[in-house]
Amino acid sequence: MCGMPQQPPVRSTPSPPPRPDASMSLLTNVMDHALDDGYAEATARRKAEGQAGMPRTLKAKLGLAGGLVLAALVVTVGAAQARITAPVVAKERQELIDRVDSETKAADKLQSDVDALRTEVGDRQRKALEKHGGDQGELVALLSGATEVHGPGVKLVVDDAKETSQGDGSRPRESTTFADTGRVRDRDMQRVVNGLWQSGAEAVAINGQRLTSFSAIRAAGDAILVDNRPLVPPYTVLAVGDGKKLSTAFQDSADGQYLHVLQQNYGIRASISAEGDVRLPAAPSLTVRTAKPMATGAGKGAADTGKGTS
Repeated sequence: MCGMPQQPPVRSTPSPPPRPDASMSLLTNVMDHALDDGYAEATARRKAEGQAGMPRTLKAKLGLAGGLVLAALVVTVGAAQARITAPVVAKERQELIDRVDSETKAADKLQSDVDALRTEVGDRQRKALEKHGGDQGELVALLSGATEVHGPGVKLVVDDAKETSQGDGSRPRESTTFADTGRVRDRDMQRVVNGLWQSGAEAVAINGQRLTSFSAIRAAGDAILVDNRPLVPPYTVLAVGDGKKLSTAFQDSADGQYLHVLQQNYGIRASISAEGDVRLPAAPSLTVRTAKPMATGAGKGAADTGKGTS
């Protein structure tokens, strides 16, 4: 009986135990191959071809050197242009200065001519008044401001308050729109001058500016103008007349009381004194109007004159 050949029993070999990091194969691969193989291959190829990369420090130095060269070139070109244009700018500036000086001299000459002509016109007007005024020529010249005068009179000085005051709103400036009520206004000087005329003054001047029957006291901003000429405080008013009588009459008048109220309520400073002799200059310019013959005699006339300041 033939039997089947027996084969040795197959014995199984135990498999090795798994690695502890078998579940972290991706992380292990990254750790084992920190530099990508492609980068390593490219680096090796460049080295083999003799084209290895330039060190970064050298590149930085070369870039800095190139920037400095460019900056130096720009500065050099700018300096060269400045040296070229400097003479032209200096010449133009000097020409402008010369032109300003020339125009200033021309304006000064014109102003001098105007002053000379104004003086000449005033002299001729005064002579005409004296010539055609007849027996009243001297009086006409006096009242019109054509001649310089002197004699007894009063000196009235008016000045702004030391400190600005608002006032109580119940006095002469209750309707004013100005906050600085301690400042002397043009209307204040108008009342002062008119008060002196009405009290008997024969001639009046403010800060050396002679007033005539046609004089105007106006304001331009904070400045007071007399016949369009600006005055600055303190305002010194000289009036020819009987000193003591004129002073008393003015202080008792409504305009004198108005000035007293300004002193008491707004701090405006004012002082008046009788003077033995005051001198007033002639008016710088005169306005001559037509003269009419007097009814009492032929050939005699007087220019229209009047007192009062608007």
